[in-house]
Amino acid sequence: MDANKGTPLLVVVVGPTAVGKSALAVRLAKHLGAEIVSGDSVQIYQELSIGAAKPTVADQGGVVHHLIDVLRVGEPYSVADFQREVRAKIHHIRAQGKPVVLCGGTGFYVKAALYDYVFDHAARDAAFERAHATTSNEDLHRDLMQVDPKSARKFHPNNRLRVLRALGYYHTHGALISAQSNRDTLWVDNVRVLGLSMDRARLYERIDARVDAMLAQGLLEEARGLVKKQSHIQAIGYNELFDYLNGRIDYDTAVRLIKQHSRQLAKRQCTWFRNQMNGTWLDATDQSLDRLFKEAMQAIAQRV
Repeated sequence: MDANKGTPLLVVVVGPTAVGKSALAVRLAKHLGAEIVSGDSVQIYQELSIGAAKPTVADQGGVVHHLIDVLRVGEPYSVADFQREVRAKIHHIRAQGKPVVLCGGTGFYVKAALYDYVFDHAARDAAFERAHATTSNEDLHRDLMQVDPKSARKFHPNNRLRVLRALGYYHTHGALISAQSNRDTLWVDNVRVLGLSMDRARLYERIDARVDAMLAQGLLEEARGLVKKQSHIQAIGYNELFDYLNGRIDYDTAVRLIKQHSRQLAKRQCTWFRNQMNGTWLDATDQSLDRLFKEAMQAIAQRV
């Protein structure tokens, strides 16, 4: 807990896949007396363990973990569901006087947990969209500028889907979609955001090694079990093996694609977190966990 505030600390650990987020999160949680909440869109599923890089009981190091193994594949779940549940967890843990470590690489999930996102559950105005099917992007954007200039300035004219949605929201509700949330405003206080980065070549080596380790641990069998149960999930590592098991590609191609897609994901994650999250970035390249932990604690102490 931060002695200078009544609200227990919330430490957020983000970064690309295979960079070492989970190990640092456990080390921080042990030191702070915190509980860990997962910010991962795949680890929530009970059937997905190896391919989700889900921390084992040994990896968890005796630290309580939340939002892992809470759903079965196929159960409906959205980022709005996650936002509601993760906020409830954070509030519950903090109410006990304990700090929280939120750890994950699913950027939209993590940001929705921290920032003032308000998700609209109302049905899209299909009639409105059909009525404007032939309206040009420029005209739609001009119409949006007239009724909701704040949204219009955020959306490029060619972002037709977002412009149409904002116009449809105004048409249906008589309100501005831009007034429903402020995505630059934190929902929580006493937060420290730590981002982990790594030399790109070294990170890619770690990703390839992790994929090999997952396959050695039984990732193919895990994917085969999902196929037998007719359970399908859109996730790297499973998609490629589903294609192999269904005879669309050979095994070597599947492995190559898992590694390639994982590297591409890591690159996107690095870009997204740096552009979307304000915090301190720590270079994990060739650093021991002890040294990385010390740097993380220094960043936390500086009230990042």
